[in-house]
Amino acid sequence: MNKLKSNSKRLIWLMGFLLTALVAGCGSDGGGSTQPGTLGVSMTDAPACGFDQVNVTVSKVRVHQSGSADDKAAGWTDITLDPARKINLLDLNDPTQPNFALDSIGETPLTAGHYTQLRLVLVPNSNNSTPPFNNSVVLSTTPGEIALDTPSAVQSGIKLIHQFDVGSGQRVDLLLDFDACKSIVQTGNGKYKLKPVIKVIPFVLNGIEGFVDKNLLANNVIVSAQVNGEVVRATVPNTQTGKFFLAHLTPTNYDVVITAKNSPTNTCCATAVISGVPVSSSTSITPISNQAHPFQLQPSAFHTLGDAVTLINPPPLPAVDDRDDATVNVAAKQALSGGPTVTVRSQVATVNDGADPVGDFGYRLVLPTAAPSLASYGALPITPDATGQAAKAGAYSIHGSAQTPTVAYTTQTPAPSTVSISAGDNLDQDFTLAP
Repeated sequence: MNKLKSNSKRLIWLMGFLLTALVAGCGSDGGGSTQPGTLGVSMTDAPACGFDQVNVTVSKVRVHQSGSADDKAAGWTDITLDPARKINLLDLNDPTQPNFALDSIGETPLTAGHYTQLRLVLVPNSNNSTPPFNNSVVLSTTPGEIALDTPSAVQSGIKLIHQFDVGSGQRVDLLLDFDACKSIVQTGNGKYKLKPVIKVIPFVLNGIEGFVDKNLLANNVIVSAQVNGEVVRATVPNTQTGKFFLAHLTPTNYDVVITAKNSPTNTCCATAVISGVPVSSSTSITPISNQAHPFQLQPSAFHTLGDAVTLINPPPLPAVDDRDDATVNVAAKQALSGGPTVTVRSQVATVNDGADPVGDFGYRLVLPTAAPSLASYGALPITPDATGQAAKAGAYSIHGSAQTPTVAYTTQTPAPSTVSISAGDNLDQDFTLAP
């Protein structure tokens, strides 16, 4: 079986935005009151070379006003991940995750003042000689995890010097740009060593925030911001609070789509859509629900849409036929009555066995059969419901595209049309893609 590879490693968001709300407080300094500010930290990864995975296990991010403070000094403010989380720095570059899902972690207030030091604390590898490892790489050419030798600093925190000011009641957001390619060093004995190369970049935050019911969080909830049915940004809610944040959005109106599926039983929830959510500026944050009124999802059964995707019209000789090296994206879209058309689920098709023709891929999309719920943006609480959507239950159209190292495949035959899975699986939805 040939293995589909990603051909490029674009800029990705790996750890989501750790702080999303100003936390008010008061303290007297003799001349008036001072509110704490808020520090937001996120993480991204520069392009990686030759790796399918670069895994690190993060336990906390620490911040201090003194650049010379050691890890045992007083005055540290910590953002703690409990439990510590193993994060593949390339994971959300996987095109099966639409548009680089943001992974929200946590939040903390920060006393107003001048800060000069950040530390990223990793969990060191245990002494076990077999995977899984806390910190590891997976090579593009070799399956299985290879343990990363990690410096002792991972236990006290990788020291990052960056000066920033937090004003009274002010929000500051910092991006940790983790360069996986430059951070992995192969030693002479075939081992791999982690020598972290991390830049700290200030940035301005904007986007859409809200909450989903915490009872849904075991069901693989994904929240996305879409325009004309195309996913612009996606995230998963915080695993403890249900809070989600769709960040870095160009000012315009978005349709927010919430989906959930409990694998492997394929039960749980119908799709919910909040249409026309405005993001008014590059610094504005639009709330669409709060902790007191989180979004609920209606129950639903699931059936499967799928079959084969074939790439036709290979490059003319003497060019190499690179169709088996394609990234083939397949999306199931649903047109809501009186509302937008949205992407409910998408995946990267897998190249079929080498005995099949070149350019032959397979896909399976597991989708809810219940009617979607819809609400227009407005005053909180916003409550999507399925009124008027009965005809849309289990009705989807399949849209595909593909990119090889040399050719983009965008012409779909037959053209997308609505099919139903209300009565059961529909595994006869094959189509071709041509340049």
